[in-house]
Amino acid sequence: MQALELLTKRSSMPRLQGPAPSSEQLQLMFRAAARAPDHMQLMPYRFIVFAEHQLAELGQLFAMAATQQQLTAQEIARAQDLPLRAPLVIVSIACYQEHDKVPPWEQLASAACATGLLQQAAFAQGLGAIWRTGWLTDSEALRQQLGLASNEAIIGFIYVGTAAVNTPIKPDKDYSGKVLYWG
Repeated sequence: MQALELLTKRSSMPRLQGPAPSSEQLQLMFRAAARAPDHMQLMPYRFIVFAEHQLAELGQLFAMAATQQQLTAQEIARAQDLPLRAPLVIVSIACYQEHDKVPPWEQLASAACATGLLQQAAFAQGLGAIWRTGWLTDSEALRQQLGLASNEAIIGFIYVGTAAVNTPIKPDKDYSGKVLYWG
């Protein structure tokens, strides 16, 4: 896939199936993530990978978080099944570091760029992926179960696999109102 085509045609793929990315594909995705803009080379992010039987374990963590949120039995069951929608789930985590030149917002931007590049590298290799967020990203129970430090935050769950259906490419967005040429 050509780089400009990748950048201008990217669409999330919400319906995924196996196979999961190979070890080589996954390593290439992480190499791409490590190229994110990163002032002072802090690499203010990390990733936790769940595959195979670990997806059910992640589902248990989601269910515990839903229980702590006092959600309904139906919502708890749904939370438990969420990771099973793909053959691989990557938890993306921003890791804030004290730094006099790099404020937390800039570190979050770097972590988000790394996550976006991770997803783009999946697409470039013919994989499907979707970046999901929602209430679980803010769950203190999930943060604790994943062993996150006080300076870390979940910024999303990247579901990766093979597209289960042909996902239509969304039409180009009209960005004309978002760009101003100064002068």
